[in-house]
Amino acid sequence: MNSESVDLIATDPPFNKGRDFHATPDSLAAGARFQDRWSWERDVHEEWVDQLTDDYPRLIEAIESARYAHSDGMGAYMCFMAVRLVEMRRVLKRTGSIYLHCDPTASHYLKAVMDAIFTWKGFRNEIIWKRATTVKGNAGQNGRQFGPSTDTILFYARTKAAGFRQPYAPYSQEYIDKAFRHVEPGTGRRYQLVSMSGPGGAAKGNPEYEVMGVTRHWRYSRDRMLELIANGRVVQTRPGAVPRQKHYLDEGSGVAVQSLWADIPNLHSHATERTGYPTQKPLPLYERMIEASCPPGGIVLDPFAGCATTCLAAERLGRRWVGIDIWDNAMDVVLDRMAQERLALPEADRGDLFTQDIHFTDELPVRTDDGEVAAPFLQVSERRRRPPLEGWQKLSRAEIVRELAEAQSVTDGLVLCAGCGRELEAPFMELDHIVPRSDRGENDISNRILLCRPCNGRKSARLTMKGLLAENRKAGWLKDRKRAERARDLAHERYEDIRFHRRWPAAHGAPGLFD
Repeated sequence: MNSESVDLIATDPPFNKGRDFHATPDSLAAGARFQDRWSWERDVHEEWVDQLTDDYPRLIEAIESARYAHSDGMGAYMCFMAVRLVEMRRVLKRTGSIYLHCDPTASHYLKAVMDAIFTWKGFRNEIIWKRATTVKGNAGQNGRQFGPSTDTILFYARTKAAGFRQPYAPYSQEYIDKAFRHVEPGTGRRYQLVSMSGPGGAAKGNPEYEVMGVTRHWRYSRDRMLELIANGRVVQTRPGAVPRQKHYLDEGSGVAVQSLWADIPNLHSHATERTGYPTQKPLPLYERMIEASCPPGGIVLDPFAGCATTCLAAERLGRRWVGIDIWDNAMDVVLDRMAQERLALPEADRGDLFTQDIHFTDELPVRTDDGEVAAPFLQVSERRRRPPLEGWQKLSRAEIVRELAEAQSVTDGLVLCAGCGRELEAPFMELDHIVPRSDRGENDISNRILLCRPCNGRKSARLTMKGLLAENRKAGWLKDRKRAERARDLAHERYEDIRFHRRWPAAHGAPGLFD
């Protein structure tokens, strides 16, 4: 998808619950299933880690913190989500927002990841949705914990320019009976009486004059006050009492929705909108997000569309939408749910539907923009906008480490550090950039070197190799400058050998790199 093409992302991805989900047999979503278990070895692709490590260092730190604080499985789930959230940010317009549905299993780790991608300034709310009034089973009744009955929705804006329209919920009957206790004779309209006094008095510029025998500072000008009186909107309950203004119940917007959403219940087993999809959410929940953060006619994206709740909510509200899912029957569920809501054509006319209103494809779209990077503020800048990469530039981090460890090995079993001249075992060596990424250094083997951990930590992202040698000399860590420089020469020779003798991986077009 092109960059900055979407007004709102509202999505309900896997939660990392550590179990498998299956749709109800014989339901509309029959056959839908997904595995919500994560493994670093099985689910994390090497190229993800390479990209995040080299290009998004702040983001990889958030992922690693989840991995170490919780488990490898949590780290794998964060990595899975991170590479997708980076792309979600790219497709959002500058005025766009994202609502990420999760639960306490991983919400705090996801917030750290989203802070890294959208910045902490992009954070708007941690919305708590009370999805249940009772909890199934014995959870919360065993003396060890409270019953889990809420989900979390993380709400972020891409920039300060993101739009927001305050949603309102209806007044409760209890509030109406208490606040709007007056009934207007003849019309039967309920109203409440509110103060017209000017808060702050003269200091806030409120005018002072007499109304119905009472002099004080008022919130309205004299002309506006006379207009309200003429329209029967001012009431004096008794002579000498301070006049008050009528607010009619039928003119009120309702209660402004806050960050606790306790007024939208989860779907019960007999709900008409229920499809049998294992993690289906109620339509009003996503309609609230769309009404608040997507302008009329805007585009809503759900990259984890599932049973199409977001898509259906967007259609009902007159927004355009894109849904993405790996489930084979996702298309049929979208159409069936649209038909149930009388928003789509019946099955016999679906061919026309595809060409007019809803379009389905299982082919990857082709971007037509300039190929902007996903999160430029996170990604350190490149020295140049490259032509298509050559094979030697496509080596993975693991392949580069293997090549340089072999090249910088003078003594069997040891690797020569290019920062201090010490020889250490390979596990104590770390891959770094010769020209720092912060100075537009590149990721390929021509700009990579192996350093021992102390040297890599000292060099960080601010020093060149020459600067590192000078810092090591001052700190007394430089053991042998000539051997350190020899290690760099050996690394450069290996890069030239790979590049000019065309010794890169067979997968990229040249056989026989490694014997």
